[in-house]
Amino acid sequence: MIDLDLSDEQRLLVQTVRDYLATSIAPDVRRCDSAGTPLPGAFSKLSALGVTGLPFPARYGGAGLDYVTLGLLCEELEFCDTSLRTMMSVHIGLAGCGIYQWGSEAQKQRFLTPLASGRKLAAFGLTEPDAGSDVGALRSTARRTADGYILSGNKLWISCATQADTFLVFAKTSPQAGKRGISAFVVEREHAGDALHTFALHDKYGVRAGDTGGLSFTDLEVPAENRVGEEGEGFIIAMTCLENGRFTVAAGATGLIRACLESASRYARERKTFGVEIGRHQLIQEMIANMAAGYDASRLLYLRAAWMKNKGLRNTRETALAKWFACDAANRAADDALEVHGAYGFSDEYPVARFLRNSRGSVIYEGSREIQKVMHGEYALGYRRDKPVRCELPAWKEMA
Repeated sequence: MIDLDLSDEQRLLVQTVRDYLATSIAPDVRRCDSAGTPLPGAFSKLSALGVTGLPFPARYGGAGLDYVTLGLLCEELEFCDTSLRTMMSVHIGLAGCGIYQWGSEAQKQRFLTPLASGRKLAAFGLTEPDAGSDVGALRSTARRTADGYILSGNKLWISCATQADTFLVFAKTSPQAGKRGISAFVVEREHAGDALHTFALHDKYGVRAGDTGGLSFTDLEVPAENRVGEEGEGFIIAMTCLENGRFTVAAGATGLIRACLESASRYARERKTFGVEIGRHQLIQEMIANMAAGYDASRLLYLRAAWMKNKGLRNTRETALAKWFACDAANRAADDALEVHGAYGFSDEYPVARFLRNSRGSVIYEGSREIQKVMHGEYALGYRRDKPVRCELPAWKEMA
């Protein structure tokens, strides 16, 4: 039976995170979003809060907390700003969980510990200029040598690209084998030298207060011990990483719905037309009601996925559904929130325009809306069935 009652520890963490973000980070969001510059010291502040390794065992520098708590964290982060949740999605959900799930004990000690403890920031290098949803089309290569591998290629739309210290990247060790020829590697900026070039993307539509950019590898030497998993396992490793990322995105989108609901409700009680608060008009109430329903349903979906993760149960379908539903609901909520604000919503005097811009990205990344629909259509028709993988995600009790 799924227990939706939060523990006292979880309630305390939510309130602590909410209060900390409101005073330490939220005051900078409007300015940084408008300027298109990353929030100053965001990772250091999250590290000081002790959440950068929230779901990882204490033996690796983490907090040893469960996936429900991780979801609650991501909801609070995106309530403040999408860029914060994006940072933790790639640091914890994509790169961190990838190393924890697939790395050797030596790799966990070497790479995961500084990530979980907040000493280093991680990024995830999968997407390329010509390879997004079609992962098998990536062109980056990893040529085997006597001592390791030589990586060459380019990655694009990489969150935390210019700030990250550690990258979990994917390249083809067998270029002719398609997705079965992909392998995963840990790249460390401090050892890469001039062979690694990172750059920022500017003038983005949304997530303007976040660091988004690209990576370029030019004959980058990577030791053999930096390969995660076996050669050719990169595709399944990437898919399991994306599954964890989707969970954090779903929880974050739920926080964005709550931000839209609070902002629109507050404005609807303050603004008057025809002699009454606009919240008294039924069409405004309809939009507010849809936001409230979207929030409750999205929260239930991500909590169900978290419960399954805590049990060590396969949750590909449930997590993908949570991501698809919550991101669409957030996009609709943001659009309605702007409508409630009328002309003021079209300016940055209120946050709803930022909500709308930020909500659009989550519909695309970590598996687009269309990918999720195809996946669920195949599940419903019986064309898709989950197969066991070599390294299932551990249950929370095994992680703590």
